[in-house]
Amino acid sequence: MRSIPIFLLLWASAALAQPYPARPVKIMAGASPGGGIDIISRLLADKFAERFKQPFVVENRPGASNTLAADFTARAAPDGHTLMVATNTGQAIAPHLIKLGFDAQKDIQPVGLVVVVPNVVVVNNGVPARTIEELLALLKAKPGEYRFASVGVGSTQHIAAELFMRATATKLIHIPYKGSSQAHIDLLGGQVEMMLDTTSSAMGQIKAGRLRPLAVTTPKRAAELPNVPTLAESGIQGVEMSTWYGLFVTGGTPRAIVERLNAELQQALKLPDVQARLSGLGGEPGALSVQQFTEMNSAEYERFGRLIREAAIRIDG
Repeated sequence: MRSIPIFLLLWASAALAQPYPARPVKIMAGASPGGGIDIISRLLADKFAERFKQPFVVENRPGASNTLAADFTARAAPDGHTLMVATNTGQAIAPHLIKLGFDAQKDIQPVGLVVVVPNVVVVNNGVPARTIEELLALLKAKPGEYRFASVGVGSTQHIAAELFMRATATKLIHIPYKGSSQAHIDLLGGQVEMMLDTTSSAMGQIKAGRLRPLAVTTPKRAAELPNVPTLAESGIQGVEMSTWYGLFVTGGTPRAIVERLNAELQQALKLPDVQARLSGLGGEPGALSVQQFTEMNSAEYERFGRLIREAAIRIDG
């Protein structure tokens, strides 16, 4: 666990005596521009800037399964001027696969749940499969030849694909990228054939007809993809996966600031244009208190730890 220097604790105490925020705020995004984290970070930045009357600036730090942004956030002054939009990839999965220089459960403080989105099996238009059954026939006819993209080792895309291979007795080659936008370039170009991407990242390509959705990895169909079956409907069990996006702040930030951020997040999530944007990404907006989201974050950390151990997933997988 990272120890907090005494001068930072004094700094945080002094921050309570000042209006918040006292200066521009950074929102760290652990993925490249164009992906789900970036889209949601910029959506929140716009709404927070209006509410707080200070600039909220998104800074993209892609790589290492979203943990580069988390590392920066963990080491920032605990005064609420460094926020982070992250997913269960960085907060609940990667810590079990990557040696980190911070404690993801203690040095990063959960603020609130933003949205939960399904993962969806997509293929490019060069793949002839139009159903999961047809895709499985292709994969089994050419084991080890088809490639899947992810946004990094330990991402929800990666874990979902590992579960998919175990459930279907198929073998795919993993090609990790630093973000969905880079993965989509190669997916559309045919360098990789498929991806178990988040709907928040893939929906634009799906709606444009450039990626073909075959199934979602959630217990029920996605509202934005009502004609796309679930994997369970296609006879594949044990591959349930959703990606959630949450707002976080540096551990040790005064509780009053954390609660204020949560309250403003709840107000933003009630706005019709925000709800429409999140629904358009295939997601369901969150509505959790700081305590509820903290408990969810911890439960997800334990759940994915068990899953990774049981599936024997390794960093070089």
